[in-house]
Amino acid sequence: MTPVQIETYVDAAAAALGLRLWPEHRAGVLSYFTLAAGFADLIEAVPLAPSHDPAVTFVPVSPTEREQ
Repeated sequence: MTPVQIETYVDAAAAALGLRLWPEHRAGVLSYFTLAAGFADLIEAVPLAPSHDPAVTFVPVSPTEREQ
């Protein structure tokens, strides 16, 4: 997403949810959405085939378990 698209999205989402976006918070919110949009671009760049299935369950591993 371009910076203009991100600003438009943030403004529209806030309005749709009835949230007031305070001016002193706007830069941080836009920064977060820019970061999230970058993550989305990375994920969307991975080609998937119909045979690729999501994991049935996710089981997190703590850092101490990982070392064993």
